[in-house]
Amino acid sequence: MSDQIRIIPFGGVRENGKNMYALEVNEDIFILDCGLKYPENELLGIDVVIPDWNYLREHADQIVGVFLTHGHADAIGALPYFVSEFDVPVFGSKLTIELAKINVEGDPKAKKFNDFHVVDADTEIDFGVETVSFFKTTHTIPESLGIAVKTPLGQVVYTGDFKFDQTAAPFYQTDLARLGEIGKAGVVALVSDSAGAEQYGSPATEKQIGDFVQDQFAGHEGRIIVASVASNILRIQQIFNAAAATARRVVLMGHDLEKIVRTAMRLNKLELPVEDLLVTPKEMKQLSPEETVILATGRMGEPIKALQRMATGEDRYIRISEGDLVLITTTPSHAMETNVAKTRDLIFRTGAHVEAIADSLRSSGHGAPSDLQLMLNFMHPDYFIPIQGEYRVLNRHAQLAKETGIPADHIFITQRGDSLIYDGDVPMHLAESIEVGNTMIDGIGVGDIGNIVLRDRKILSEDGIFIAVVTIDRKKKKIIAQPKITSRGFVYVKASRDLMHEASELVTKAVQNNLDNKEFDWGHLKQDVREQLGRYLFDQTKRHPVILPVIMEVNQHAHRPRGKRSDKQATE
Repeated sequence: MSDQIRIIPFGGVRENGKNMYALEVNEDIFILDCGLKYPENELLGIDVVIPDWNYLREHADQIVGVFLTHGHADAIGALPYFVSEFDVPVFGSKLTIELAKINVEGDPKAKKFNDFHVVDADTEIDFGVETVSFFKTTHTIPESLGIAVKTPLGQVVYTGDFKFDQTAAPFYQTDLARLGEIGKAGVVALVSDSAGAEQYGSPATEKQIGDFVQDQFAGHEGRIIVASVASNILRIQQIFNAAAATARRVVLMGHDLEKIVRTAMRLNKLELPVEDLLVTPKEMKQLSPEETVILATGRMGEPIKALQRMATGEDRYIRISEGDLVLITTTPSHAMETNVAKTRDLIFRTGAHVEAIADSLRSSGHGAPSDLQLMLNFMHPDYFIPIQGEYRVLNRHAQLAKETGIPADHIFITQRGDSLIYDGDVPMHLAESIEVGNTMIDGIGVGDIGNIVLRDRKILSEDGIFIAVVTIDRKKKKIIAQPKITSRGFVYVKASRDLMHEASELVTKAVQNNLDNKEFDWGHLKQDVREQLGRYLFDQTKRHPVILPVIMEVNQHAHRPRGKRSDKQATE
C-alpha cells in the first residue's frame, strides 16, 4: 500500500476562529488545534460554536492525539467537548496546557481527563512512521508554537497564529533559524494563518504599543479603565508595566481573568513590576482616582459588554464617570465594530474620554502581508493551504503566495469538510468532501440547537409570538370556551382589538370545521389553525409571528380535563 496524506479542515476556513484541522497520514489522524468561535448576532442565544466531528467519531481509533499551538480560545476552546468523547493525548507548551486544563476542569463531562503532555521547541515525538516537532512563533500569548509533522511524503507544517516582530520579548520570539531548518528539509504542504492578509502598512511593534499604553497612563490624571481580552497575556503585561511606571494599582475585573493571570504568573510568563500592584475591588475604594487602573476583561466581546454595563450603571462595582479615561486595547473584528461604536457613544455620554489603540496604531497578533510572504519563503512549500479567515482573507493570502512563486494550481482555498489528498505520484487534489457542520453550544446543551430552533428564535426576536387557546369537547363536537388570544412582541393588544376579534373568529371557524369532520386528527387541526392564522395576520400586518395553537379537550360529563395540548407541536 502506498503512502497517502489527507488534510481536512473542520473549522477555521471561511470564518474567524474555530481552528481545527485533521492531518491523516495513512491510518493515523493528527488533530491540529481544537478551537471554538463566538457567535455572530444571528445565532440568537448561542454561547459558542465548536466544530462538528462526526467523521472523527467514525474513525476514533485512528486519532493519535491533539496538538495545540497556543492558549487562545480559537485554538483550545473546544477541547473540553472533544476530550469528553475522545480519550486521546493532548500536547502543547506548558502555558498552553495549563490554560487548556482550566478549560477542561470547568466542564463536568471532561474534568476527569488528565492525559496532557508538555512539549517545547526542542521536543520531537516519534509515532513510528511520523515524527511531530515544534517551532517557536510570535503571538500575543507566550509559548506559541507551530507544528511540523514529518511524513514519508515530506513535512506538513501548520503555523498556528503568528507574526514576526523583531522587538518581541524572550517569551514571544520566533526561532528564525529553526524555520530555515524546516524549510531546508522540504515542506510538502504549508497550512498557514491568513488573518492579517488584508492589513496595510507596517504594523506597530509590541514595544511601540507598550510605549503608547504608558503614554496614555502618564498623560491622564484621573481614573483609568482598560478593556482587554483575558487571554492576551502580552497586553496585560503592558498594562501592568504602565500602571507600575505611573504609581497606580490595578483591579482585576472579569470572570476568567484571575485564573489566567495567576497561572501565567506561576509559570513566570507574567510579571508584577511591583509586589503590591494588584488590589481587590474592596481595596480599590481606598485609592484615589489617579492611583486606580480597572482592568475589565473576558472573552472576545465581553470587555466591551463590561464597559457598556459600567457606562449605564448596571455594573455593581464600577460606574464610568466624568474625568475617567477608558482605554480600549482590543482590536474589534468587523462583526464587533458597530457594537464598539455604540459603546464609545455610551461612554462619551458619561463625560469620560475614550482612547483605543486601534485609533493610533495598527496592532494585531497576526502577520501582515510581508510576514505571510516571509513565512512562505522560509518554508518553500510544494502546496499551500491558507486558513484562519473569511474567504476574501484566504483569497488575499493566496494572491500573496502566487507573488512568491507558488503556482496557482498548488494553492487550495478550502471550506469545511474538504479533503486534500496527496500520495506522491498524483499532484495534491481535492477529493470527495465530508459533511462538516457547526455544533452549537447553548447553556449545557451541546448540539441540540439546530436551524429550526434558530429560525424560530429569529422570528420571535423580529415578529413575536401569537397564541390561541381553545377548549373543546370532541365527543359533542363543540367548542366549550371561546378562543383566548394572546400575543407577545407582535402587536399592542389594546390598540388592536379588531385584529384580535377577527383572529378569534377565524380560529373558532377552523376548529369547528375540524370537529365536524368525520376523520378528526389533532395534527391536522393544529396545522389548519396555524395556516389560517398565519395568512390572516400576514395580510393585516405583513409580519410572520410564531403561531402557537393550544387546544385543550374536556369531557363535560366527567368535568375533568384530559390534558391534550399542542404546545410542543406548535413550534416544530
